[in-house]
Amino acid sequence: MAMRERAVATLPKLIRSLRKEPPKPTFQKRLPSLRRAFSLYDQINLIDNVPEDQLRFQGYTETGFTVNGVDYEGSLLCVGNLLMSWAPKKFSDITPDSLSMFQIVRPIPEILILGCGRHIEPVNPELRSFVRSTGMKLEALDSRNAVSTYNILNEEGRIVAAAVIPYGVSS
Repeated sequence: MAMRERAVATLPKLIRSLRKEPPKPTFQKRLPSLRRAFSLYDQINLIDNVPEDQLRFQGYTETGFTVNGVDYEGSLLCVGNLLMSWAPKKFSDITPDSLSMFQIVRPIPEILILGCGRHIEPVNPELRSFVRSTGMKLEALDSRNAVSTYNILNEEGRIVAAAVIPYGVSS
């Protein structure tokens, strides 16, 4: 009987050692997320584990953007993980000609995120029709939200494109 009692007393220690529970930290390195109570976001952290070869917008200014630690002035065009300077200076400069590269780029992105500057602008029917003819969906947002949306979709591994005008531009 004494053997059984010793085995029962040792069982919790044995279970803890099998689980290899890490020691409890004395302080938190990260702020807790409000999303943790509702999902698995605390276990899947896309923001901190972005591959080095993947584009990620890290900031924006009135005149440009910060991508992977490099500051760029002016408008940018991103396709997957390819980044290019883009000619349009304001929303009215965006035409089918300024987006003509999407007629030849392969694979075709699922969605084109159009960063309109400070405010969301209505997309003219000719431009909307052109984008649809390439096989992409179009989403027009202010540039701040456009780059955030691009980051999220790109980090999910989706084929996405962004054409963004600096946030300080308003038509």
